Amino acid sequence: MAISAKDVMELRKQTDCGMMECKKALTQADGDFEKAIEILREQGLATASKKAGRIAAEGMVYAATFPNCAVVVEVNAETDFVAKNEKFVAFTKDLAQVVAEQNPADVEALMACKMGDGTVDDALKALILVIKENIKVRRFARYEGHCAAYVHGGGTHGVIVKFETSDDVAAKEGFTAFGKDIAMQIAAASPSYLNEAAVPETVIAKEKEIILAQMANDPKTANKPDAIKEKMAIGKLGKFYKENCLVDQAFIKDGNMDVKKYVEATAKELGGDIQIAAYTHFIKGEGLEKRNEDFAAEVAAAIKG
Repeated sequence: MAISAKDVMELRKQTDCGMMECKKALTQADGDFEKAIEILREQGLATASKKAGRIAAEGMVYAATFPNCAVVVEVNAETDFVAKNEKFVAFTKDLAQVVAEQNPADVEALMACKMGDGTVDDALKALILVIKENIKVRRFARYEGHCAAYVHGGGTHGVIVKFETSDDVAAKEGFTAFGKDIAMQIAAASPSYLNEAAVPETVIAKEKEIILAQMANDPKTANKPDAIKEKMAIGKLGKFYKENCLVDQAFIKDGNMDVKKYVEATAKELGGDIQIAAYTHFIKGEGLEKRNEDFAAEVAAAIKG
């Protein structure tokens, strides 16, 4: 199939590889981006990409803690200008409050929740009339218990983290700052998994396959016995865990320790036990592409709907 210059540029953007290498990989993969990235990685030309697709949608992500929970929401719009609109920001923050108080099961249920004198859906349609852009509530997450929240870049990233700990520890001075540190770590380093146990076997198998392919393409290791290559591959998986698992990552405020050691040190300082139970990290527009449809018609349809 014909490979366009646009496709080559997009692959280069995602992998930082050369133009010719990207074109060859796309040609070999018949235009399949994921396969092309895998080919480049096997050749040792690209590292594992954390990009979840083309990020193009605008709007904002908002995260906050409440007395009994933490919430992160994403609301999308057409232009980045809207994210600075006071009414849009107020709607997004009010939406998080609704999720905290009414605990809807999904976005569909959220749209039917009470907001002001009507529902969330009513408030959204009214906002569209004022701002005159297509606006959509995309997703949300909610954790109960002892949590932390962090918003970065005015709404480009939003993180919530749930901790397993006692009420006494959570009430102590220092716990709030610790929780923010963990949330900021997630926003900055974007881990794919909480710990090694959370990595699916299929992902581990694929990583080993890529590492072995890299060895086969490297003159220094190509002729080593398979048993040696297998042991080396297992060793190299350690680097994958350090890059992709939250607790194994180098702590952003002190590179001499990993996140697990920071958690343990804080727990000891506060006189109890602390475990990171779960986290959710939303990146504005992650996985979405800008669309070229007639937004005016879509807005009109939403208002009439």
